[in-house]
Amino acid sequence: MSEIIPAIEASWKEVLIAEFQKPYFLQIKKTLIEERSKYQIYPPGKLMFNAFNQTPFEKVSVVIIGQDPYHGPGQAHGLCFSVPDETAQPPSLVNIFKEIHADLGITMPKTGNLEKWAKQGVLLLNAMLSVRQNSAGSHQKIGWETFTNEVIRTISNHKSGIVFLLWGKFAQEKGQLIDRTRHTILTAAHPSPFSAYNGFFGCRHFSKTNEILLKQGKHPIDWSI
Repeated sequence: MSEIIPAIEASWKEVLIAEFQKPYFLQIKKTLIEERSKYQIYPPGKLMFNAFNQTPFEKVSVVIIGQDPYHGPGQAHGLCFSVPDETAQPPSLVNIFKEIHADLGITMPKTGNLEKWAKQGVLLLNAMLSVRQNSAGSHQKIGWETFTNEVIRTISNHKSGIVFLLWGKFAQEKGQLIDRTRHTILTAAHPSPFSAYNGFFGCRHFSKTNEILLKQGKHPIDWSI
C-alpha cells in the first residue's frame, strides 16, 4: 500500500485482506490521492489506521464506535474521541471523562490521548477514517463505511464476548451488524454537550464493561489516562 493507505497491523491484514482487493477500497485510495492534492486531510496518512495498529485483532475486547475524525488542525490521530497529547480536549471527550469520574471515581485527566485504552484492547473505531479540514462528514460517501462495517462484522463473526459501546443514533445503527447472541451491546446517548444529559451521563458503561469482562475471565480495562 502507498503512504496514503498505510500498512495495517498484521493480524488485521490477515482477517481483512479480501477487502483491500475489492474495487470500493481501491476507489477509496484513488479518492484520497485526489483529495490530498486539493485539501488538508486528517489524520495524517501514517495514522489513518492507528486504531488497528494500536489494538491488534486478537487483543480486541471492547469496541467504541465514533463517526468521523476530528477536523481541526492537530486533533485527529486515528482513534475515535481521542486527541494527541498537548491538544485541548474536545467537549465530547470531556463528557466521557466526567462520566468515568462519576462512575469509577477516576480523576479527570490532563491529556485526551486514549492510546492507553487502545493498548488494553479497546478498539477506538471511527466509521470514517479520514476527513477534510474544517468539514465534518466530508468523507462519509467515499467508501469508508463499507470497510468499517466489514470490520464490525468480522469482529462479530470471528470473536466472542466483545463489549460494544454504541453512543448516539449513528453508532447504535451499527448494532444490526453485531450478533447479539455472541456479544454484549451497551447503548447510550452521544457524549456531545447537545445530548449527554439525555442518557450518556449516568450510563455507567465503564464499570458495566469491566463487570462483563470479569465475568468472562478477561482483564478489566483501566479507564484512567
